[in-house]
Amino acid sequence: MSSRHAAADSLRWKGLFFIAIAQLMVLLDGAVMNIALPTAQQALHFSDGSRQWVVTAYALAFGGLLLVGGRVGDMVGRRRVFLLALAGFAIASAVGGLAVNVGMLLVARALQGVFAALLAPAALSLISLSFPQPKERAKAFGVFAAVSIAGGAIGLVAGGLLTEYLNWRWAMFVLVPIALVGILGAVPTVHDNGERHRARLDIPGVLLASLGLVGVVYGFSAAESHGWSAGLTIGSFVVGALLLAAFILVESRVPAPLLPLRVLTERNRAAAYLGSMLAVIPMFGLFLLQTYYFQQVKGLSPIMTGVAFLPMALMQGIGATQIGARLSHRTAPRPGLVAGFLVVAVGLVLLALVDAETSIVQIILADAVIGLGIGTAFMLALSISAHHIEPKDAGVASALINSSQQVGGSIGTALLNTVATSSAAGYLVTHGVAGQASAHLRNEALIHGYATTYWLAAAFAVAAAVVSAVLVNAPAPRHTPLPEGDEAHDVVAVAVH
Repeated sequence: MSSRHAAADSLRWKGLFFIAIAQLMVLLDGAVMNIALPTAQQALHFSDGSRQWVVTAYALAFGGLLLVGGRVGDMVGRRRVFLLALAGFAIASAVGGLAVNVGMLLVARALQGVFAALLAPAALSLISLSFPQPKERAKAFGVFAAVSIAGGAIGLVAGGLLTEYLNWRWAMFVLVPIALVGILGAVPTVHDNGERHRARLDIPGVLLASLGLVGVVYGFSAAESHGWSAGLTIGSFVVGALLLAAFILVESRVPAPLLPLRVLTERNRAAAYLGSMLAVIPMFGLFLLQTYYFQQVKGLSPIMTGVAFLPMALMQGIGATQIGARLSHRTAPRPGLVAGFLVVAVGLVLLALVDAETSIVQIILADAVIGLGIGTAFMLALSISAHHIEPKDAGVASALINSSQQVGGSIGTALLNTVATSSAAGYLVTHGVAGQASAHLRNEALIHGYATTYWLAAAFAVAAAVVSAVLVNAPAPRHTPLPEGDEAHDVVAVAVH
C-alpha cells in the first residue's frame, strides 16, 4: 500500500473515532439523565405523570425528525450537518443544565432531540462512505457499537456520581466538553464524498409525520391520567393515526418525498425497521421503571443504581461486537435476529416473575440476558437496514433505523409507564386501600405494576422475533476483496448487502 493510501486509511479510522465520540455523547445523555431523573424531579417539583416527558421529549423530537435529518444531510452535506449538530447539542445541553423549571428542562431535552436527529444519520452515512467493503464496514460498525455501549455504561456510573456528589444539572453540563472534543477532532479527520442530492425539503411531510407521532405518543401519556376510554386519549390516537395516514398519502404523490416509499418496500429493510421499533419499546420503559425501582423500592443510591445497570450494558456490548458484528458479515441475518429477540423476551419474562423477595442479583442477571439479546439483534438489524438501498436514499435509510428505535422508545416510555402506574393503582384499589397506603403495600403495588408491564414488554420482543422470521430473507454476504488503491467511495450503504 502506498504512503498516500496508508495516510488516507489512518485518517478515516481517526475520523471513525470522533464520529463514535459524537455517538457516545448521545448515548451518555440518555443514560445520565435516566439516573438523575428522580433527583431532578424532586428539585424541580414535577409530577410522576410529567417525569416520562423528560425522556419522551428527547426521544420524540429525535425519532420524529430523524427523517428530516437524513434528508438534510443528503442535501447539504453530511459533514457540515454533523458539525452543526454537535454544536447545537452542546448549546441545548447547557440550557438544560440551567433549567429553573420543568418547562425549561423539557424544551432543552426537545432541542437535544432535534440536534441528535441531525447527528445520527449523518454519522452513519459518513461511516458508510468511509468503509465501503462489507468486512471492514462490519469492523467499523463494531467499533462504533462498542463506543456507543461504552457511552451507555459510562453514563450509568457518571450519572450516579454526578447526581450524588454534585447535582443532577451536571448530567447535562458534562455533555458540553464532549461535544467540543468531537467538533475539534472531526474538523480535520471527517470527510464525505461531496455528493449532494439537491431537492426541496418536503415540509408537508415533516409536519404530518412529526405531529402524527406526537399525537400517538400523547395518547399513551393521556391514558395514565385520564384513562384509556377518555375522549382525550382516544382523540389523540385517532388524530395521530389520521395524520400518519395522510403522511403516507402525501409521500406517494410529492416529487421529492421526505420518506420515499420505495425505501420501505424491500422486505429486509422493512423487517429491520419494524423489528427494531417493536424490540426497543421494552427497553426505554425498562430503564425508566427500573431506575425508580432500584432507588425507591430497593433504596439504592444513584451511584449504585448506575452500577446495577452495568451488566446489561456490558452484555449488550458483547452481543453487538462479539456476536452481532461477527455474524453480520459471515451468515444470513435471520437466525441471529430471531434468536436475539427471543433472548430479550426470556429476560423480560424473568423480570415479570419478580416479587417482594426477589434479590437485586436476580434482577441484574435478567437484565444481562436482555442486554446480550438486544445487542446481538440490533447489530444484525443495522446490517440489513440499508439492504440494496440506492445511494441517493442512504441518508434516509440511516435515519430510519434510528427513527424506528426512537419512535419505539417514545411509545415504550409512555405506554409502559402508563401500564405500570395504572396496574399499581389498581392493585391498591383491589386491596381496599382508599387513602394513604403503608410503605410495604406501596412497594407491593409497584412490583405488581412492574411485573404486569414486563409481561407486555415480553410480548413486544416476541413480536419482533416473528416479524424477523417472516420477512427477513437476506443471504449471507459475499466478500469481494478490495483491490489495492481502490477507493470505492461510490458504494453507499449502512451495512452488509
